[in-house]
Amino acid sequence: MVLEGLGSRISGALRKMTDSTVIDETALKEMLKEINHALLEADVNIKSVVQLRKNVTERVKLEELAAGVNKRKVIQKAVFDELCSMLDPGTAPVTLKRGKPNVVMFVGLQGNGKTTSCVKYAYYHQRKGWKACLVCADTFRAGAFDQLKQNATKAKVPFFGSYTETDPVKIATDGVNRFKNEGYDLIIVDTSGRHKQEEALFAEMEQMAESVNPTDIIFVMDSAIGQAAYDQALAFRAKVKVGSVIITKLDGHAKGGGALSAVSATKSPITFIGTGEHIDEFEPFKTQAFVGRLLGLGDVSGLVNTIKEAGLHENVEMYKRITEGVFTLRDMYDQLESISKLGPLNKVMGMIPGMAEMMKNTNGVDGSVRIKRFQHIMDSMTMKEMEDPKVNFTASRKERIARGSGRHPQEVEELLIEYKRFSKVVGKVGKMSKKNMNIDQLSRNTSQTFQQFMDPRMMARFGGPGGMQSMVRELAKSMDGSGGLGALGALKGLK
Repeated sequence: MVLEGLGSRISGALRKMTDSTVIDETALKEMLKEINHALLEADVNIKSVVQLRKNVTERVKLEELAAGVNKRKVIQKAVFDELCSMLDPGTAPVTLKRGKPNVVMFVGLQGNGKTTSCVKYAYYHQRKGWKACLVCADTFRAGAFDQLKQNATKAKVPFFGSYTETDPVKIATDGVNRFKNEGYDLIIVDTSGRHKQEEALFAEMEQMAESVNPTDIIFVMDSAIGQAAYDQALAFRAKVKVGSVIITKLDGHAKGGGALSAVSATKSPITFIGTGEHIDEFEPFKTQAFVGRLLGLGDVSGLVNTIKEAGLHENVEMYKRITEGVFTLRDMYDQLESISKLGPLNKVMGMIPGMAEMMKNTNGVDGSVRIKRFQHIMDSMTMKEMEDPKVNFTASRKERIARGSGRHPQEVEELLIEYKRFSKVVGKVGKMSKKNMNIDQLSRNTSQTFQQFMDPRMMARFGGPGGMQSMVRELAKSMDGSGGLGALGALKGLK
C-alpha cells in the first residue's frame, strides 16, 4: 500500500525513541521532528502537521507520569490518536437501507478512477448480498460506456447505458427508473468527470442530482492529487450534497497523505479506498484500522473479517483433522489456496501486527509467487503423496516431482521443509484442543508454540510473547465456534 514509507518512518521514529535508554523531552522532540518530516513529505497539509505536533506535546507530559507507567505506550497512543483525529471528519457516512431502492451517484474529476470505482463498489456490495446494478450517464468521455460495460460484465453486475442518447440526465433518469421497477436495491450512477471551473458540467451534475434524487453522492478522488484535493472537494460540495468520499490509487503514489488529510477537512467521511487495479482491491476505510496498519500495529478485526469472507473458518473437515493433530500436503495445498483468496499477500500481512515492516522489501510479490510455486509442485505429486503424511520422500521422488512441475529439486525440498514445520505446529495445536482449554489458556499455549518455530526477530515485531498472546486471544475471541482454531490454522499458512 502507498504510504508504507510514511508508516515505516513514523513507526521507526517511535521505535528509535522507545528503544533508547532514556525517554525524555529531548527524545520526544526528536521523534516528533522525524514524524513531521515524514508527514510533510507525504504531502499532508502543514497546518495539520503543526497541530498534530502541538497536540502530542500537550498530551504527553513525561515528567508528570507516575513511576512504572509505560512511556512507550503513552507516546504511541498519543501519536495514534492524533493521526486518527487528522483523518476523521467526525461525521458518519450515509446509511443505505436494504429492501428499498438506494441510488448512489458518483462524481469527481476526469481520470480519477470513477468508473472503475463504481464497478468495485457494486461488486463489493453484491458480495454482501445487495442486488446491485450500474447506470452509465457519462456521455462526455469517449469509450466511457464501453469501459463500464466491459468491467460490469466481468463483475457480473447488470448495467444500463446508451450509444445514441446524448443527454446524460435522461440516461440517468431512465436507468434509475428501469432498475427501480426491476426491484434493485442499489443503483449506482456513473457521471462525467468534471473540474470546478467547468460551470456547464457542474450545472448538468446539479440537474442530474435533482432528477434521480440520490440517497448518497460519492466524491471520487485520486490520491495523486495531494493537497489540491481540498479545493476540488469543496467545489463539488458547494454544488451537490457530497455524503462520502472514495480515495483511489492508494497503491502507488507518495502524496496520498495530502488527499487523505484534505478530505477530512471537508467534513465528508472517507468510506472506501482503492488499493489496486483489480476488482477486489477495494476496501472499507476505517480510520483506526488504517492508522494501525500504517504504524505496523496491524488490524486483527480486519484480518478476522477477511478470513470469514474467504470461508477459511468453514472448512469443517480440515478443522477436525487439525484438532486431531493431522496435517497433510493436501491440507497445506487447501490452506495456500484459501490464502490466495484473501487478496494480495502484502495487504493481508499488513493486518497482522508487526508484519507490514517485514513485507515492505518484497511488497508482497515474493510471498505470492512462492505460494504459486509450491502449488505447482504439489500439482505434480500423486494422491498418496498428497494425502498420506507418512510417505517417505526419497531423492528419486523429489527428482520426479521437480521434473513434473518444471522446478528445481531444491524448491521441492523447501516445500517439504515448510510442510514439516507446519505439521509440528498443527500437532501442538491438536494436543491443546484435546485438553478443552479456555481462550486464555489456548492463546497462551499457542503463543508458546509459535515461539518455538518463529525467528526471534519476527517474534519481537509482534511485541514479544505478550504481544503474540494478545493477538492470538483476539483472533480466537473474534471467530465464532469452531472458527477459533480455524483462524489459527489460517494464521499458520500466512507465515
